[in-house]
Amino acid sequence: MDDLWPVTGLRVRSGDLELRYTDDEDLAALARLAGDGVHAPDAMPFTTPWTRGTPTEVARSVLAYQWGARASASPAKWNLELAVVRAGEVLGTQELTAQDFLVTRSAETGSWLGLRHHGQGVGTRMRLMILHLLFEGFDGLRATTSAFADNASSNGVTRRIGYTENGVDVLAREGTPAESRRYVLDRATWDARPPELRPDVTLVGVEAAREQLGL
Repeated sequence: MDDLWPVTGLRVRSGDLELRYTDDEDLAALARLAGDGVHAPDAMPFTTPWTRGTPTEVARSVLAYQWGARASASPAKWNLELAVVRAGEVLGTQELTAQDFLVTRSAETGSWLGLRHHGQGVGTRMRLMILHLLFEGFDGLRATTSAFADNASSNGVTRRIGYTENGVDVLAREGTPAESRRYVLDRATWDARPPELRPDVTLVGVEAAREQLGL
């Protein structure tokens, strides 16, 4: 469907890792992966607790969300959901969302990995890859993200890449207040990254996606 819905052709590649538009096959694998666990039972890294429930309920939550996201790929609003794939195996998802990007040149990132893929350095690599797409592929000027204060791995990735802290929110999480930290990364900071945060990245299908997104 690359000619009708060009974002389906998006690929971001670095070493053995690929971010790609989530097709039906990837989506089924992603849903089953989530059903096997995304985080420890006593943790909740998400505002909406979609990871609670039976494996089937969690998998169906992933399907419903991803199907809805597919319709959101226009100049006014994006919700690009890219599967994180290594050696043919789906490890998780990397999200890039924006509203009125043509005016703001700002986008938000979000992600998750299957629990069995935690602690392998994938989180930092996939974040750098999606930021490369935003800044180098889409000419973005500002990236934002957020994480609950007790989500050490997500906050660690964000700080390691060089984001600046941008405030704190208190959000309702499973019926109790929880502190969420906001971060921002501007283009100048991105361009000044040290060598270890400059992996080789290849972009595929960007020109066609730019047309669909109004760029």
